[in-house]
Amino acid sequence: MRKNLKVLIGFFITIMIFRYFPHLPNFTPVLAITFYGTIIFGRNCLIYIILAYALSDFFIGFHNQLFWTWGSLFLIGYTSTFFKGLSGRSVGVVVSSSMFFILTNLGVYLSGYYGYTFDSLILCYTLAIPFYTNTIISTIMFSVFIEFFVFSKFFNFIPISKNKIN
Repeated sequence: MRKNLKVLIGFFITIMIFRYFPHLPNFTPVLAITFYGTIIFGRNCLIYIILAYALSDFFIGFHNQLFWTWGSLFLIGYTSTFFKGLSGRSVGVVVSSSMFFILTNLGVYLSGYYGYTFDSLILCYTLAIPFYTNTIISTIMFSVFIEFFVFSKFFNFIPISKNKIN
């Protein structure tokens, strides 16, 4: 239990730090932590992950897309427990990145920034492709890191979680 608490606190601090330090747009461990946090600790930890995100938004500044970003984080965390085994989690990481891309950009489109035509919908998603690229690369990269250090037989910091997710 003590190790689990340390990892949860580590996730919380990592979210806070990576939201503040300069980085490529959408190149953060937030989606990987959200995805794996609920797998490791259960859905109850989802409130803490979103709280970390909300607290960092409090300092960075709130924006009109909070419903879409926090909502997509909630859905990612909620659905992550359905992906079992290494191959399932690998698929889940890509699905999570895609879910974040689709939902947050739907929010941008519905805000009316590009207008409300079909062409503006296509424009909204087309202009977001570089952000999606960063999102998917960072989520995969941080997921490999988490898989190696949390679920690896060599670095199994949370032995109880191995039985929980497979």
